[in-house]
Amino acid sequence: MKNSTMPMKQIKPAVKFVFSLALFVILSSHLTQAQTPNQNIPYSFQFYQKLNKSVYDVNSRFHSSIKGYYGDDSTLNNQFKSLMQLGVDTLNKRSWVRRKLTDEHLINFTGDDFVVYADFLPDFQIGREFDESKTTWKNTRGFQVGGNVGEKFSFYANAYENQGVFANYLTNFINTNQVVPSEMTGKLGEVTKDWSYATALLSFTPNKHLNLALGYDKNFIGDGYRSMLLSDVAANYSFLRMRATLGNVQYQTIFAYMLDPGAEKLTTDRRLGDRGKWMAAHYLDWNITKRFSAGFFQAVTWADAEVEGKRGFDFNYVHPFIFLRSVEGANTTSPDKMRLGFNLKYEVLDKTTLYGQFMFDEFTAKEVFSNRGYWANKFAMQIGFRGSDLFKVQNLNYLAEFNTAKPYTYAHFDRVSNYGAMNQPLAHPFGANFREFVGLLNYSYKRFDLQGQMIYANYGADPAGLNYGKNIFLSYETRVQDYGNFIGQGIKTNLFFTEAKVSYLINPKYNLRAELGGVYRRESSAAAIQNTALVTIGIRSTFRNLYQDF
Repeated sequence: MKNSTMPMKQIKPAVKFVFSLALFVILSSHLTQAQTPNQNIPYSFQFYQKLNKSVYDVNSRFHSSIKGYYGDDSTLNNQFKSLMQLGVDTLNKRSWVRRKLTDEHLINFTGDDFVVYADFLPDFQIGREFDESKTTWKNTRGFQVGGNVGEKFSFYANAYENQGVFANYLTNFINTNQVVPSEMTGKLGEVTKDWSYATALLSFTPNKHLNLALGYDKNFIGDGYRSMLLSDVAANYSFLRMRATLGNVQYQTIFAYMLDPGAEKLTTDRRLGDRGKWMAAHYLDWNITKRFSAGFFQAVTWADAEVEGKRGFDFNYVHPFIFLRSVEGANTTSPDKMRLGFNLKYEVLDKTTLYGQFMFDEFTAKEVFSNRGYWANKFAMQIGFRGSDLFKVQNLNYLAEFNTAKPYTYAHFDRVSNYGAMNQPLAHPFGANFREFVGLLNYSYKRFDLQGQMIYANYGADPAGLNYGKNIFLSYETRVQDYGNFIGQGIKTNLFFTEAKVSYLINPKYNLRAELGGVYRRESSAAAIQNTALVTIGIRSTFRNLYQDF
């Protein structure tokens, strides 16, 4: 454990770095006065699919793996504007009520150098879960406010108050993990769950090369539906994000602070709240050619405090270099956890892209090729392809993807420094010890959207009191064995999940839509079988991913 008091030799480099960064921002903001990409598009897979033609254009050299995107980026600007104007009456002949319902923001102020908008965000659903003959429902009232001041500064925030009754498998997940999937914790002990959710982001782009963002939100790295490096599965967390673009290279650094409500408390004093953790994540994306790009990822996580004392943020990780292993390894008794990864993309055809990821969690060189199932040879992998205009049908998007992670991947000897936040993984929702196949189709015609999804997975569940490597919040020191560890060990479980949705877009400005959906899910093992057949209908809005396909 490092000393809780930071020595002067660590403080001085940190002060020097902050001073240099501030000086660079001030100077660079005066050097370039051109239009800058700054208008953040909240990440939603359903909406981002509609940007495929621009994002995966072989002539654009767009950094597709770093999300969220900016709507005023020169590559996306025209297409994003057309999506926001879909079905809008450009002659302005509709009544005020009709325009507010179908065309415009509820509140919209525009000045010489500022824009401010605000909207009411409902998410009202009712459904029938047939296996338990149960009525499910969701009652969400939310709002969003956003805008920009000049060309360099933008802001966005939303908040939701929620109550709901969920299908059987989601209820089991919430009761076990005390968190609503992809959202937050709350009053979850009863049949009716009650919770809140909020997002905020301040973005400053001093010039076309640099963007700084301070947020309470999520991040996503990758070209797939899932990410084995960093995904938006878990709850929101606080972060400072810096992006720098120079030619064909884009570099991103994220310094984040997260909570772990399931970790053992260090004191009985409730005023200290849940235990916290820090993450420093660095990602460099290089468009090597028009068709081929490679990304290099590294993340380190550590506990904010331990029994021995308070540690806080470690300024050793503040420098902008991608490989930090030597820094982390300089502490001979380091409690930190380092992970390395790669993201590759090749645009095979004008509208078809092959992509993949590989993440090293830990490995022992002499055991890599031994095929003895050594527990510490841990990695996660993804390979897939995606495209648009399938069978020459305009706006028919598709994706096929395979994901896998070996047992004990993403775990650590201390759960506070594992790769998770708010009782959910920071990468794949299954955690580890799994194989998964994903297929997606999405079709848009005018204001209609149709989406079909199918998942097949097999994984090894953990019997009571035993750790076979699926649950990343268990210490890997409690593993069952050192050798003979293979994917699927434990209680062999098969999962089949399919979902279909059809929606009608009412207002494109905040994705207000009427939606009809159906889910069939079957999870089977020698221990138990659980079936879910669910039909829902509702009025929904906002751009966000709420993962319930696990």
